[in-house]
Order: sequence, then C-alpha cells, then structure tokens
Amino acid sequence: MAALMYNVSRGFVILRERSLLLRGHNQTLVDSRRYVRALRRRPVAVLYPDGERETRIISNGAADKVEQKLFTQRGKDAEKSGHGKFPKEKINERAGYKKLSAQVSKSVDESLYTKDKLGGLRFEKASAEDKRLAKVASVARSRVLRDQEGKVLLEGRRLISDALAAGASPQMLFFSAVERLQELPLDKLQQAKLIKVKSEGMKTWSDLVTPQGIIAIFSKPDASRLAFPKATCLQSVPLFLICDNVRDAGNLGTILRCAAAAGCDRVLLTKGCVDAWEPKVLRSAMGAHFRLPVFPNLDWDDISKHLPKDVIIHVADNCSHFTKGTASEAVPGKTEIGTSDEYIESDSEEESDDELSLPCVKPQVYHECWVQRSTALIIGEETHGFSLEALRLAEKTEGKRLFVPMAPGVESLNSAMAASILLFEGRRQLLKWSDQVRRRSK
Repeated sequence: MAALMYNVSRGFVILRERSLLLRGHNQTLVDSRRYVRALRRRPVAVLYPDGERETRIISNGAADKVEQKLFTQRGKDAEKSGHGKFPKEKINERAGYKKLSAQVSKSVDESLYTKDKLGGLRFEKASAEDKRLAKVASVARSRVLRDQEGKVLLEGRRLISDALAAGASPQMLFFSAVERLQELPLDKLQQAKLIKVKSEGMKTWSDLVTPQGIIAIFSKPDASRLAFPKATCLQSVPLFLICDNVRDAGNLGTILRCAAAAGCDRVLLTKGCVDAWEPKVLRSAMGAHFRLPVFPNLDWDDISKHLPKDVIIHVADNCSHFTKGTASEAVPGKTEIGTSDEYIESDSEEESDDELSLPCVKPQVYHECWVQRSTALIIGEETHGFSLEALRLAEKTEGKRLFVPMAPGVESLNSAMAASILLFEGRRQLLKWSDQVRRRSK
C-alpha cells in the first residue's frame, strides 16, 4: 500500500513539473480546470440602429431559474418517497422557487411568439398547434361560417396580390417562408397580422395538394367597393351575365374567368348557385373576382336592380343538335326545366297550371345578330336547365333562346363551355354594333 501511494504522488509531481515547464516555455499557464464561460452565454436582446430593443430568448438567469425549478421538483419527489426531508426554511424556499418558475415558464411560452422585423413589418412565429390555423381551415370549408363572420380565405401569391390590388382588406396572413411574404406588396399589409408557420403545418390544413406556402384571411369583399384594374374597365362592354342555379364549383369558376376575359360589365349569381367564395371556385376563376363585379346570392327581384332599364335578356340553350347536318337548318332541342321550386314536371296526364303558363321564348342560332345596346345572358346548369323565372324574364324583355348547333348523339355542352362561346360572340357583336353607331354619328 505504501508503494502504491508513492507511485501516485510521484505521478502528480511529474504532471506539475510538466505544467510549469509549459509555462516557462510559452509564458502562458493553461489551467485545465477552468472552462470558457462564453460558450454558455446566449444573446438576450437585439439592439437596432434606431435604438429599439427587442427581447429574443430567455437569459441565463431565467435558465438558472428553470434549473432551480427542476432541483426543487427532485427534492419534492425525494421527500415524498421518504429518502429526504427538508427543514421548514427549505420548504419556504422551495415555494418561492415554484412561484418563480411559473413566471419563467410563462415567459418561455410567450417567447414562441416573439416578433421579427421585415421591411417595417412584424410577424409572429406560431407552432403547429396554434388554434388560429384550425380556424383558417374552418373558414375555407364552411359557407355558413364565411357568411356569419364575413371572412373569406385566399391561397396563393397571385390571388392574394390581386385581392390587395383591388383594395380588399386583409386580416390575417400565414406564410411558411419569408421569401413568400416578400413576393407580396408589403405596403398593403400594414393592418394585417402576419404569422409564420412551419411548412409541415401548412400542408396539414391547406386545401391544395401542393401548398404554395401562403394563405390569407380577408374581410368578405364588397363588389361595389372594390377598385378593379383600369385596363379591364376600359375594355369592358355592356354585356351582363346571370348565373342561374350553377351548382358545380369548377363550372362557376370557369364561367367567371370567361366573363372577365370577354369584358363583361358584371356577373349576377342567383341564390341557387354555389358560393362564389368557395376555394374551388376561387382556384378555377384565377382572380376573376377582383377583375369584374360579382354579386352573389341574389333573388330574382333583385336581379333587375343590377341591370339597365333598356336591357334585353337572353337565355343560353345548351341542348340543341343538328337535324339535317347544316347550321342553317339547326333546330333547338328540348330545354330541360324542372328543378325550380315554382315549376315541377307533373307525372299525371293532366297538365298543371304552370305548364300551361310556360313562357314562350323564340329560339335563335347563336351566331345570328342578337346583341343591340345593353344585353344580358342567362346561363343555367346543364343538368337542370333554366328556372321558370329566367324564362319569364327573357320573355318580358323580348329576348331569345340562344343555342349552339351540335352533331347528333352528343351530350349537351358544359355550362362553362356554352358560356364562353356565347359571351365572346356577344362581345364581337357589341363591338361591331358600337363601331357602326360611331360611324353613323360622324
């Protein structure tokens, strides 16, 4: 045992002499027992050039308080198990630590929403469990919630940019990367709450297969207050589109897009149509909501209030076929009417009063002249046809039942396809008519 202690003490002497030798050679003594405290230090605040101070993360003092909380909890567990007992002063000290640690944990939770700066704007960092994200999904999927809260959801850079350019009011904007936010006009986001979320969280509640990384909640836009592009207004013609019971979201979105491309003055939607702010309608319309006025959820009594007094209203018949192979001999087929609440086909042999009073609207091939001055066109759903009110309105204004001749054996045209054909033909005829009027005035 004495020999062992001698060898150990001799080793300590050698190590000490080696340390002294290093100090004599380099004039520097490195004490291995010390550590670099800078490695434990973390920034507690950011000082901007304008003198503003912004807290970033909790300080080392707060971290020490968290450690004290863990130490206190371990002591509490030991006291319960009987392995350790604390005197009265230690118990009071532990209660103080508990109160302090609760305040620290609260500050840690609040640090998850610390704000950063971007071009004068501030945004929050939210976790995937943030309740506001679930609310976004609810607004997107529920028409009732959209109507109650007066909010709509827009997804994608282009659609959000069009809404901002038209003067729509943003309330909340979620994005997954700062680069996505920089693609928008930042000067129009001063009043919106900006929230950064993880891309994984964006995928869980986005309505798209491949999310674009940016979603915004807007106040439901009022078509009468939006500022539409000047170029679109200058190219518009006195052509009005009325959608009657168009219930397919893809069809309605495509119809709105065609109406904007044809330069229609406005679009009127009856109560039987799908919601114009449905996510699928917005995607199919490609920003048409912010290029021309769209008035949704209208009664037939309100339709005339949005039209000029001298307007002529036509209906689109998409169930017509060739009878002898030439367009001049085309005869319109039977128009299906039967989903209106006021008119239902009877199975009995006796004709009902509604069938006897069915309005008579003369058919006409679409490429013949049917446009003079202000003109409105009613588009119905291809599976249900027109409502009785639509035909009555066309009869009242001496309108026609326009049809596109088709080869036999072909199903009726899609309502969006029929609308695009008739709208661009109506635009062509209106421009030709206005040119003739201009020449006569000279």
